Amino acid sequence: MRSMGGEQVEQAVASCTALLRAAVDRDWEGVKAGRLDWNCRETAEHIASDLLAYAGQLAGRPQSAYVPFGITLDEGTGAAAVLDVIEATGALLAAAVRTTPRAVRAFHPYPFRSANREGFAAMGVAEVLLHTHDIAEGLGLAYEPPAELCDAVLTGIFPQVRPGPAPWPTLLWATGRGELPDRAPVTEWRWHNTPVIPAGRLTLEGVSPAAARDLSLGGDGGFEWIDGGPFDGTREAAGMVVAAYEQGVYRPEWGLYVLVRTEDGRAVGGMGFHGTPDEEGRAEIGYDLAEAARGRGYATEALRALADRALARDEVRSLFAVVDRDNSASHGVVLRAGFRPTSAADDNNGSGQGDTGGDQVAYELRG
Repeated sequence: MRSMGGEQVEQAVASCTALLRAAVDRDWEGVKAGRLDWNCRETAEHIASDLLAYAGQLAGRPQSAYVPFGITLDEGTGAAAVLDVIEATGALLAAAVRTTPRAVRAFHPYPFRSANREGFAAMGVAEVLLHTHDIAEGLGLAYEPPAELCDAVLTGIFPQVRPGPAPWPTLLWATGRGELPDRAPVTEWRWHNTPVIPAGRLTLEGVSPAAARDLSLGGDGGFEWIDGGPFDGTREAAGMVVAAYEQGVYRPEWGLYVLVRTEDGRAVGGMGFHGTPDEEGRAEIGYDLAEAARGRGYATEALRALADRALARDEVRSLFAVVDRDNSASHGVVLRAGFRPTSAADDNNGSGQGDTGGDQVAYELRG
């Protein structure tokens, strides 16, 4: 998998400036940019400002707010010079993405209060593509960026959006700039960076649909794995994420997390949910570890952290896990994490909760 990175930022900026340089002799200040309240010049300045801000976040790595600085252009700066600034700030973001370690996160408000380098790259690409569209619309230009860039944005920071007939129209629809058949117009929107959960010696890092797709196809998902990883269960769980995304029902906090060791940044396993909580507030949880990481307490630490976070939510009443009867290690994990066996009969609702009467045992943890 080619992770969203500096190359994609550069590609987006190149698509922007190649189009707009052909129109620098037009009136950018007297024309609104698409449906925005800004004129075309103000919108171009906004692109540059966002690229610089994202580069600043990755460079400064603040955890609670944006680095308090901005961009100011000299009075009388024309359209051609503004495009020069977009190229310069795009290069700064690309460089910041390339030189920032994978595990580093910096503040961004939506919706989990931080983003990693892939997230800032995806947001930068989105700003360039969407606002180039706005400017082009105001100037009467046709614009369609590379499909692979649009797909990378959608699968990276729009995990809640069901794929449409093509990536670019879907991205425009998802941001209130276009229409799709059989879908209501979008009036409010925001992108979603992946969640992270600290868990002692581990960090649980949420898996985007882009990373899940790569994992399900045999790739590494953008993570550096210990020997033997990822295990088959993690790849199967990644396939569940992809299926949920394609159906438009995926929600990042109820998906797959990769367990990353804080000491060396290497992934040791996967853990997550089989879907969002049902109408009774129950959610099923599953996990696995690469063989080389077993027997060290990692799964117990991660399960406690993930369960605590889930049960703190108002819509969750209980969690359950189904364990093979002969998997003594996994029985120990759920018991140490506070789960208890349940003898309730299988209610045939597809949850798998209760004594299956066969080769598996169900455990439950209530809030």
